Amino acid sequence: MLLIPAIDLKDGHCVRLEQGDMDKATVFSEDPGAMAAHWISKGARRLHLVDLNGAFAGKLKNESAIKSILKAVGDEIPVQLGGGIRDLETIERLLDDGISTVIIGTAAVKNPGFVQDACTAFPGHVMVGLDARDGKVATDGWSKITGHEVIDLAKKFEDWGVEAIIYTDIGRDGMLKGVNIDATIKLAQAIRIPVIASGGLSNNKDIEALCKAEEEGVMGVIAGRSIYAGDLDLAAAQKYADELTLKYMKKII
Repeated sequence: MLLIPAIDLKDGHCVRLEQGDMDKATVFSEDPGAMAAHWISKGARRLHLVDLNGAFAGKLKNESAIKSILKAVGDEIPVQLGGGIRDLETIERLLDDGISTVIIGTAAVKNPGFVQDACTAFPGHVMVGLDARDGKVATDGWSKITGHEVIDLAKKFEDWGVEAIIYTDIGRDGMLKGVNIDATIKLAQAIRIPVIASGGLSNNKDIEALCKAEEEGVMGVIAGRSIYAGDLDLAAAQKYADELTLKYMKKII
């Protein structure tokens, strides 16, 4: 079970939002590269980047910050990025720069064929981010709620070859209210590809519940406000997750 630190970028700074509200942003660092290096020093095995401005604008807006992170990370760990990715040229440029996996969100819902084209052109490098409130998918930086069911869309994208689904419960994101375990497990059980949980991670209770669901296909969880605010220590939390994974694997064997 991977704990994946999130670095959300707004106006070149590392921030955290409450429920995706751009007006409720807390700045945690003005040096994205240093923040990336900090999480690596704490044992991060993967990083999750979001271009928040890009998510609303429909095109990348924090490329200099992204490049500073990639420079700091080098080849140490994989880096995944979402927010404002709307065309194949952007994906190609990001992969050339060193991004390991791109995350398609709004464009996946509005232009599903784009996901299929991206998976064909860049196999192994595409994830889909499905952000939802009460089971309904949201788009445009969470500002619009659609009529699409999360599971229905996930099954479609699975057939097209995406690597994983990142599932975010909007109502819990940045609120430290706990991960929506039930919805995450329900999604993981409905598809064959891995699911990464997002939104609300707050304590070891969440980690234990997710580790129990690992055999269902939950491969990781995005860690945001909890590790920035100090509610969770990343190194200790990852160690705890590793111990639980080993424990549950032994039970299965």
